Amino acid sequence: MRLVNHERHAMDLRTTPVHLGVGSRAKPVEGFTWDSQMLQAYSVADAADGAEGRMVMLFDGDGLGDHWESHPAGDELVVGLSGPVTVTRDVDGVPDRVLLGPGGATISPARVWHVVDMEGPTSILAITATPSTNHRPRTDTRPAAGVGTPSPEEAS
Repeated sequence: MRLVNHERHAMDLRTTPVHLGVGSRAKPVEGFTWDSQMLQAYSVADAADGAEGRMVMLFDGDGLGDHWESHPAGDELVVGLSGPVTVTRDVDGVPDRVLLGPGGATISPARVWHVVDMEGPTSILAITATPSTNHRPRTDTRPAAGVGTPSPEEAS
C-alpha cells in the first residue's frame, strides 16, 4: 500500500480509495485492501493529517451490512449513487433509519454507531474520517449491549 503523490490516469474508487489530507491534498491509496494490517499501514501513512484526513471510496453491494461501525475522529458522509440504501444509526438506543436513493446523502456524526444496508444492487460513495474507526459484528439490530451514541460526558 502506498499513497501516490501525482496520479495521471483514471482510477477506480472501488479498488483505489483516495486520501484527502491537510492542505487540500488528494492522494490515491494504491494496493488498499480491507484487512487489519492494511488498515494499520494506512493509519501510519496518513497519521500527519490526524482527524482532518478523510478516505473517499465507492462500494458496490447487495444485502445487509455485516458490521456496525463508528468513527471517533469525525463524521462520515454516505451518498447513494444507485439503488436503495438504508443507513441505520443507533441514537441513544433507538434506531434512526435514513433511506437514500440515487443522489441522496446522510451524515453519521462522529462516535455514532451505524450500519449500511444495500437493498438490491447498489453503489454508494463514502467519505470517512478513518483514524480509530471501530467495528462490531452485526448480530442484532443494535451494535452491542450498552454500546450506542455516547452520553455528553463520554463524548467530551
